[in-house]
Amino acid sequence: MRAVEFQEYGGPEVLKVVEADVPEPGPGEVSVDVAYVGVNFADLKARSEGYRVPSLPFRPGLEISGRVRAVGTGVTGLAVGQKVAALTQDGAYADVVVVDAGTVFPLPAGVALRAGATLPSVLPTAYALVHTVGRLQPGETVLVQGAAGGVGTAVGQLAKAAGARAVYGVVSSAAKASYAQEYGYDEVFVGEFEQAVRAATDGRGVDLALDPVGGETLRASLASLARFGRLVSYGNASGEPAWTVGQPELYPRGLSVAGFSILTLAQRAPEELRTLTEQAFATAVDGTVTLPVTAEFGLEEAAQAHRLMGARTSTGKLLLRVAR
Repeated sequence: MRAVEFQEYGGPEVLKVVEADVPEPGPGEVSVDVAYVGVNFADLKARSEGYRVPSLPFRPGLEISGRVRAVGTGVTGLAVGQKVAALTQDGAYADVVVVDAGTVFPLPAGVALRAGATLPSVLPTAYALVHTVGRLQPGETVLVQGAAGGVGTAVGQLAKAAGARAVYGVVSSAAKASYAQEYGYDEVFVGEFEQAVRAATDGRGVDLALDPVGGETLRASLASLARFGRLVSYGNASGEPAWTVGQPELYPRGLSVAGFSILTLAQRAPEELRTLTEQAFATAVDGTVTLPVTAEFGLEEAAQAHRLMGARTSTGKLLLRVAR
């Protein structure tokens, strides 16, 4: 079978297509004939910085859709040939992937394999940010970094459906701003946002801020909160040193800070992940959320997908097409 891996850290050019043996599932595992792979920023950080890479060579990739190829002993509720989506710890850039059965989810009726690949990490993350961790209430306001990306696109729609009074986004270009406004955003700021948020909210600030960037962007998000506001950190795309926050920042306005990682949830609380995923997938089935695929590449074109995402010009969801 084909697989894409890198044997050294660097730019997209280090991604190489190799031939590999077809893996077999062990106890509690499932092998999947992959149809599509979702491309995530974490894949780029793995390739360039070694993020979550235990050793080299390494195959990136965190989410797939496809059909069950084989099931290991002790696996129930999944059958050979069944259409599924799956969240992987790594290794998704391949024709066949072995996954822990706890993070393999049957695709709901009516959800095609192509659409299914957009779901495993993006939609549960967005759902958790809005509901489980962010606890958005009707009438509140939301500020979302990366509003034109996969998670941002889903968050805009979920927040509106939850009754948000206003949903504000932050992006890096005017083109991305126009795109985001099609997916639930009332106003989208390009670049610097702290003063714009204060102006848009008559100086009050927002009730909930969602930040995957970290560093100075996170601090500006924290400063953009209203009294008793909440910030959820769910990434560090900036690559800046880990931040700290304490009494001086939180006490004066009664602020709260939380964190979320879907990969950590998958490792430490798979049953809670399953419940969250079922709730999130339901929003795709009932039409609350649409996750647009804005670019698709063949498996051999993984480097091109990384170049596009790395240029920070992409919107929505990028996929690798694997099934031939």
